[in-house]
Amino acid sequence: MSQLEDTSRYRKDHRGAYIPVEQIREIDLARDELVKEKAVKIEAAQAALKALRDELMADIAAFVQLSAERYGAKVGGDKGNITLMSFDGTYKLKRSTSESMSFDEGLHAAKALIDECLEEWSKDTGPLRAIVEQAFDVNKEGRINTNAILSLRRHNIDDERWQRAMQAISDSLQVQDSKAYVRLYRRDRTGKYNAVPLDMSAL
Repeated sequence: MSQLEDTSRYRKDHRGAYIPVEQIREIDLARDELVKEKAVKIEAAQAALKALRDELMADIAAFVQLSAERYGAKVGGDKGNITLMSFDGTYKLKRSTSESMSFDEGLHAAKALIDECLEEWSKDTGPLRAIVEQAFDVNKEGRINTNAILSLRRHNIDDERWQRAMQAISDSLQVQDSKAYVRLYRRDRTGKYNAVPLDMSAL
């Protein structure tokens, strides 16, 4: 260990410079010790949570496969929403998958077709026009509401251009990211299931 790496004599500051310990205030040294001590514990807890997450995902996938084998079926992958209940109903273990969706350039074609329809239809399309404009409205982060766009497909409109627009929306939909997570729920005295929080801010 070099002299500069000897923390009993030097400490590296936020700029990367090595400062002799005798030149550092006691309160600054105490703060440094506190933060680093707690950082080690928090990072260890994070590593334990990651290990627990991997264990949960693997064990739930194995149980689903074990259950499927009763019927001679083989289940592939570890995605999909699954709820496992304890025998007494106290606990629910839920595996859920959330997907981040977006649209490619095909969405512009869909919007153009929808605009054509709204321009040529009667003036009674005011409510539908408001729904369309709200669906394509961009939020503060510059993103559109994916669910609002997809909800347009629920309107049963017998117009060939509208049908093509809805197909363009479906074709342009892309899965950007998919994440699976596990949550534990415990039933309280009223029978309501409450999530067991692992986020320190929720404790």
